[in-house]
Amino acid sequence: MTTLLEMAQELLSKIYNTAAETPTQTLLLILNTLLIGLVAFIYLLVHLLAPRPRSPLPSEKQYITTSHAGVESPKPLPCWYDGWNDLHVVGSGKGSPEQISAPVVGMSVVIPAYNEEERLEAMLEEAVALLDTEYGRTPLKQKGKGLGGYEILIVDDGSRDQTVEVALQFARKKGLHDVLRVCSLAKNRGKGGAVTHGFRHVRGAYAVFADADGASRFEDLRKLVEGCRAVEDGAQRGIAVGSRAHMVGTEAVVKRSVLRNALMHSFHLLLRLLTPPATSRIGDTQCGFKLFSRAALPHIIPYMHADGWIFDVEMLMLAESAPPQISSLENGNGIGNEQVTRTSPGIRVAEVAIGWQEVGGSKLNVVWDSLGMAWGLAILRAGWMLGVYKRR
Repeated sequence: MTTLLEMAQELLSKIYNTAAETPTQTLLLILNTLLIGLVAFIYLLVHLLAPRPRSPLPSEKQYITTSHAGVESPKPLPCWYDGWNDLHVVGSGKGSPEQISAPVVGMSVVIPAYNEEERLEAMLEEAVALLDTEYGRTPLKQKGKGLGGYEILIVDDGSRDQTVEVALQFARKKGLHDVLRVCSLAKNRGKGGAVTHGFRHVRGAYAVFADADGASRFEDLRKLVEGCRAVEDGAQRGIAVGSRAHMVGTEAVVKRSVLRNALMHSFHLLLRLLTPPATSRIGDTQCGFKLFSRAALPHIIPYMHADGWIFDVEMLMLAESAPPQISSLENGNGIGNEQVTRTSPGIRVAEVAIGWQEVGGSKLNVVWDSLGMAWGLAILRAGWMLGVYKRR
């Protein structure tokens, strides 16, 4: 009786003999056809699997806030992205990728929130204490600090609890009338979708997103601003990301389960393999405390696709692939007025060590969300490499 191994050997022998008898040109044609077909199949597959965020609903372009009389009726949410999008249309020649409206306040804080009624108030207490001290509530120029004033935009991602009520109650208690704004998404989008939606509507010279659980020490916002300013280019584009990489090996991480630490290290290895050079060098891409200068936003936010946990990586990849900033300076050799052109590739990112603590109530499913992030990263990288995703 013929075994499977013998059948396989016989099949391979037939294939080899057929190939040996086939003209070389015919073989090359067949191989090229198969290769083109494979690339087309992969492109089509990625095109079908790649996520595309939904457009915002009319109610999601409004916000509610408080006044001395109570909760006000919904108001239109200012949106720099809409103005950018109207100008920056393919082939119109009317706008440039860098165009964005001028800031109105010094700092915008975006807080994505999904069922955070128990953890939100403590986080807001810490944030407002720092923001009041550092920026004040009046958007005036501060000596040595630039534009003052701040805003907090809570993006409620379809919560089913009292998250919105807790936020508005806090705003009334602290007198944060029209400083703290709540925008509610009618349908849950995921953390990435909530952050992207919030960043489309920020009015600050700098914009930071912070997790509602308060795990990151909010007073480290000062360090993020300093780090961002240190790497800003001539167009004032810069990013600073909070990092917990310095905590690897500390008791806070060692106490985690073996499975969680194994998944963490596996994900970091995957990041190094699948992301471009500058992004792969960042020790902590997933920390929920990242700050952007206003000039950096038009190069990142309009091109976001990931609504899930992997959105942080897409932000950093978009920063790395941003168009170069070109500046002309006088030649320093003292001969004539010759100009020297400097090119700064991409948007530079400062990785800043911050204080962080584990907070109970996490909605992250370690196993499934880790697998989801790995899958999302693979699709994301393939989408940009194959041209499924592209800059306009």
